[in-house]
Order: sequence, then structure tokens, then C-alpha cells
Amino acid sequence: MDFSIASILLLDGMTNGAIYALLGLATVLVFTVTRVIFIPQGEFVAYGALTMAMLQTGKTPGTVWLLLILAGVASLMELVERWQHHGNGLRALKSAFKTLLTPALVAGVTLWAAPQQFPLWTQAVLSVAVVTSFGPLVYRVAYQSLESATPLVLLIVSVGVHFAMTGLGLLFFGAEGFRNPPFWDVRFSVGPLSLTGQTVITFVTSLALIVMLWLYFEKSLRGKALRATAVNRTGARLMGISSHTSGQLTFTMAALIGALSGLLIGPTTTVFYDSGFLIGLKGFVAAVIGGLASYPGALLGALFVGIVESFGSFWASAFKEVIVFTLILPILLVRSLRSGHSDEEH
Repeated sequence: MDFSIASILLLDGMTNGAIYALLGLATVLVFTVTRVIFIPQGEFVAYGALTMAMLQTGKTPGTVWLLLILAGVASLMELVERWQHHGNGLRALKSAFKTLLTPALVAGVTLWAAPQQFPLWTQAVLSVAVVTSFGPLVYRVAYQSLESATPLVLLIVSVGVHFAMTGLGLLFFGAEGFRNPPFWDVRFSVGPLSLTGQTVITFVTSLALIVMLWLYFEKSLRGKALRATAVNRTGARLMGISSHTSGQLTFTMAALIGALSGLLIGPTTTVFYDSGFLIGLKGFVAAVIGGLASYPGALLGALFVGIVESFGSFWASAFKEVIVFTLILPILLVRSLRSGHSDEEH
């Protein structure tokens, strides 16, 4: 291996690491606020890429129908729960209508726009809107009623949600893989390196999103409310911060990050209905390196995972996944030895 090959592998690893960083940050965000180890994070990635691929062909994405079904279930659950707790039919209907409104609008616009063959960037916005709408609905249907459960129960639910979303992905998208066109089809030569426009967009988008997340949590009132929920859920509740709203907002942000990641990775690899699991798992490894609590740690862990994967694919391509996922074992061992107790012991 000479310097030019090492430079190319390093660039490739950092490009993948930028996407893993977004997924790692989403995993940390969801866990700190809701205590959910969100295994289906990768499904948002696959849904984003496949929704974009369907729009490219002029067909209505299957995610639109799934969104309407999920919105109907969530609004029905909201209606029943509000009626049982408050006994106010009008208030329950308003809450159910509010749950249904945004997904229905997004689905309606997408149904109209799908056969119109709009430009690439318009299709990208529609794809992000559709997949982001899944976030609060998934939380409402699968997690909201269990928000006081133990992390182990929430983890089991996450496994179930993962299998459900993977199976529905097969139903709505089929077994065929898709690769999306790049958003910027140019090349730049920098010494031995050849940068594509898609690589530049990946770096810029990832950096911009990370900066916006930092500003959101540091400067905005809602961001500070989420931080308060992450630090002390009971204290946040006593201060009037709704755990339901915090959970739905957190899952919305996770879905948005997943959808954007799917658009970024779609032009560089063929995405299948079940591709999100491995991609999301690498983001989870990055989050574990950060202790499922540190955003800078998850960012550095993601870059490390991306670089290890890139060099591992050069030296032993058949074992690159094994190499990446083996990283988690010594990290978990060290953290378990340093921790004197678990959350279940309280």
C-alpha cells in the first residue's frame, strides 16, 4: 500500500464515517431523551433512499401508503386514549385530527407529485418529508404507552419494530435494489485524490446538520427542553416539559437524519429493503464508542468506524463487516468493567 492508495481509502472512510456520524448522533439523541436503543434507525435510511428511487421512476412510493396506514392507527390510538383519560369527545377528536393532519397532507402532495417527474431536488424534499413524518407516528404507536418501561423492554420493542419495518419494506418496495443518481455529477482532482460532487455534498450536509443540531440544543428553548429531559426525566416533567412531546420531537429528528442519510448514501451504493440494518448498526457502534451519551464521542467513533471499514475492505474485503462489529466487544467489556451498576439496579 502506497500513500496514494492510503489517501483514497482514508477519504472513502471519512465519507462513510460522515454518514455513520449522523446515525450515531441520532442514536445518542433518541437514547438520552427516551432511553430507547433505536435499532430501526437504519430503516429510515433505507426508506429515504427507496422513496427517492420510486419517485425517480414516476411511481408512487410504497412509503406513502404505509404512512397513511400508520397515521390512521396513531390517530385512532390517540382518540381512544384521550377519550378514556379525559372523557371529552371533542378534545379527543381534535387530538386525533392533529395526529392525522400532517401525514395526510404530506401523503397527498406526494401522490400528486409522483407522476409529475419533478426535478431531483424537489423529489429529495418530498422523500425527506415522507420519511420524517414516520418519526412521531412510530413513537406514538410503539413507544409512547411504554415510556416508563425499563430499557430492556424498550429494546425488545425496538427489535420488533425493526422486523416490522423491514418486512413492510419488502412488501412495499420488493426485493430489487436501487441506486439513485448523484446530486452533483462533477469531479475534482486534488493530488492523487479524485473528489466527486456527491462526496462534497455528503461532507457539507453532514457538517451543516451537526452544526444545526448543536445550535438547536444550545440556543433554542425546545432544544434546552430536550436536554433537560435527557438529564432528568422526572424533573423535566415537574417543570412542565411533556415527555410525550419530547419523545415525538426526538423521533422526528431521528427520522429526518435517517432520511437525509438515505439520500446521501443512495448514489454511492445499491440500497435494498433490508440494507438499513447494517448501515444503522455501524451508526450504533459509533454511538456505543461515545457511551450512548456523548455527541462528540459518537462523531469521533463514526469517523473511526468508517476508516476501519475502508482499510478493512482493502486488506480483507470478505471480513470487513466482521472487523467493524468486532470493535464493539472490547468497548463494551471496558465500559462494563468501569461501571459499578446498571440502570436496572436502581
